[in-house]
Amino acid sequence: MTSMLEVRSLTVARRQAGQPHPRVVLDGIDCAVAEGEIVMLIGPNGAGKSTLLSTMAGDLGPASGEVLFKGRPLRQWEAGELARQRAVLPQRAGLSLPFTVDEVVHLGCLARTESRRRLEGIVRAALEAAGVTHLAQRSMPALSGGEQARVHLARVLAQIWPGETGSGAGRLLLLDEPCASLDPHHQHSVCTAIREFAHRTGAAVIVTMHDMNLAAQYADRIVALWEGRVIADGEPRAVLTRDFVRRCFAVDAAHWQSDEDFLVATRPLHDPA
Repeated sequence: MTSMLEVRSLTVARRQAGQPHPRVVLDGIDCAVAEGEIVMLIGPNGAGKSTLLSTMAGDLGPASGEVLFKGRPLRQWEAGELARQRAVLPQRAGLSLPFTVDEVVHLGCLARTESRRRLEGIVRAALEAAGVTHLAQRSMPALSGGEQARVHLARVLAQIWPGETGSGAGRLLLLDEPCASLDPHHQHSVCTAIREFAHRTGAAVIVTMHDMNLAAQYADRIVALWEGRVIADGEPRAVLTRDFVRRCFAVDAAHWQSDEDFLVATRPLHDPA
């Protein structure tokens, strides 16, 4: 498969208050995502998942290495051109102004050039995909945190929703913990929407995820980070072994799997010693 986004030998360093030298937070990262593929980034807190996603989005500059989108370094892309093909949902996408849900999702279309009628259809489709059509005329500040999270998902879907050809191939979606504030039902509905969007349109999707069970069920491939390095890259069943979970997350794990399903349950790790 052709890589939509490719990270090569990426190192990112950040300067912290009181420290004389920048601290390396990502060290020699290599990974990629192909058209129509969902890659989930997992790892313990502080592993570098959000930093990697921000660097993939172009919000952070690397100390060394590079990020390529469609074979071109991110720095060579013009902002409007990139916005029409790559959408980013940060972990905190707060909005305090009293916009309606419909208005917020329309904001995702600002870089698009289609007719007004076509844009209305894109907004309706994105609202439906994120499960928030019934909230369209509600004010954003009046919504719960979980409802707001799903509205912002609709916004970024609208940004790169397939055009007149109906194909989303060549588009990239970057999502930072999109399920963090959701109840279990809406976690699954959001993950289902993301999977259907990727597999139906051919868009490439990269998601940071804490929940190994969701990653096991919805990722095509998992990239695991630990202390700023990639320690595993492969299909969920190959990555999320009991030994891996114990080593990476310091918890024990049990698995249940059938031909179609793969589930991971965790419990505290008890050292016999």
